[in-house]
Amino acid sequence: MLTAIDAYLALNLLPNIGPIRVRRLLEQFREPQAILSAPVRDLLLVPGIGEETAAQIADWENRIDLPEELRRIREHEIELLTLADPRYPAALRQIHDPPFLLYLRGTITRADAAAVGVVGSRRMSHYGREQARKFSFQLARAGFTIISGLARGIDTAAHEAALAADGRTIAVLGSGIGKVYPPENQALADRIAASGAVLSEFPVLYVPDKQSFPLRNRIVAGMSSGLLVVEAPARSGSLITANQALEQGRTVFAIPGPIDRPSSEGCHRLIQQGATLVCTPDDVIDELGLEINALPLDFTKIPAQQEGNKTPAENSIPRRQIDLSPLEERLLGELALGDSTIDALAAATQLPAGRIGAALLQLEMKRLIRQLPGKYFAKAG
Repeated sequence: MLTAIDAYLALNLLPNIGPIRVRRLLEQFREPQAILSAPVRDLLLVPGIGEETAAQIADWENRIDLPEELRRIREHEIELLTLADPRYPAALRQIHDPPFLLYLRGTITRADAAAVGVVGSRRMSHYGREQARKFSFQLARAGFTIISGLARGIDTAAHEAALAADGRTIAVLGSGIGKVYPPENQALADRIAASGAVLSEFPVLYVPDKQSFPLRNRIVAGMSSGLLVVEAPARSGSLITANQALEQGRTVFAIPGPIDRPSSEGCHRLIQQGATLVCTPDDVIDELGLEINALPLDFTKIPAQQEGNKTPAENSIPRRQIDLSPLEERLLGELALGDSTIDALAAATQLPAGRIGAALLQLEMKRLIRQLPGKYFAKAG
């Protein structure tokens, strides 16, 4: 006998059903099991259910492989959340078309209610990358969960910075959890699941398409207290996400960029249309009305000598309060001798390049080093 979750899973595997149709079906049949056992004539009485959809539902056992999907779910250590599950994100439940089923790898906590969505261009500039990392790192340190879509560019930078801050981050996929896209972010997805969560509304092996990314974006916006657009050209999926956030009643923040760069046009357009212009992470924190947690980094403003083009927020981090690992201390010592690359540092320390890259990211987030053109790293200050 089917459980309610099995029935929701079966409905999710059928094509072109969707949250709104399922909601209408539940209004008529009350239970998901009753939907699957209903005859075509009764299904056709539901608004929005045509003959093709009714036929699919009535013949569901011959159209999908439910046992195989359940096997994949076990294989990938996935949990299923329905709207009735107390772990289902409360903010997402309130949008117009919340997913009736979420695939979850990792954990959702109450703290995730204080979340900032971070979106931007897949083809980010050096400026966009640095802003995404700075904002995401400091917001994660302040206790916000960083939510993004695991895409190349700004999304990846945001997730990595949140992890570097030992904060929580949630990746919402436009694919199935067993088909991470882009594939080179599989290792990043594994790291996120270990301390946060990877979410999808799509079957385990679902391959992403043009329709799946806007659906993913509504979840990013829906789970967030506010949405931060870091960098976006005039035509960008990030602007679609921003519009969805506005429709859902979320605050939209935009980081301004150079006025002569196409990569900044989208953010400037949002600001013209009423998005909140932000220059530092404190602007986001103040707007959302949450206090900064007492964490190892103190972001309270203190008098500081302005260095180069650094912002006041960057100069406000007291270095004496930053704990360094032995590897970070060693890398700082190497960089004190001159600029260097990841490969050169890996050779000098006889450690894997991946481990060196992770440590350098930590040092960048702590504002102790900076990355130069050509993938060189230098000691800050």
